Amino acid sequence: MNIQQLSLFVENKPGQLALPTRILGDAGINIVTLSLADTEQFGILRMIVKDWEQAKTILETAGCVVNITEVVAVAAPYRPGGLADVLDGLERAGINVEYMYAFPGQYDGQAVLIFRFEDTAAAMGVLKQQNIRVFETREILG
Repeated sequence: MNIQQLSLFVENKPGQLALPTRILGDAGINIVTLSLADTEQFGILRMIVKDWEQAKTILETAGCVVNITEVVAVAAPYRPGGLADVLDGLERAGINVEYMYAFPGQYDGQAVLIFRFEDTAAAMGVLKQQNIRVFETREILG
């Protein structure tokens, strides 16, 4: 159920985001979704791609620093307050969300969010208890 996410450390200056995206594009690897968090000096580019192992190898060969992190694709009702309902349940159970970002599109009328939890196993248990759908990798990446 966990999805492998690539995290790249990039300098916070012009052209640094284009480099890894161009490398992947030239290799025929499509970026399914991404997120960028920045500080004054560097950023963390988080990406989900279909073939993460090939992407990691290609990026590292080009000199990029790449870390692989497991994330979870979670369904939230696509309506006002849907995400809040999911987060409320996690909060009541004491589950910490390290970060999250949206996945493009909807599946069966539900929004899909990518979560990184402090304790993934505990989060998965809470989500299951609350009948919140967790997507399989193949559902998200095809």
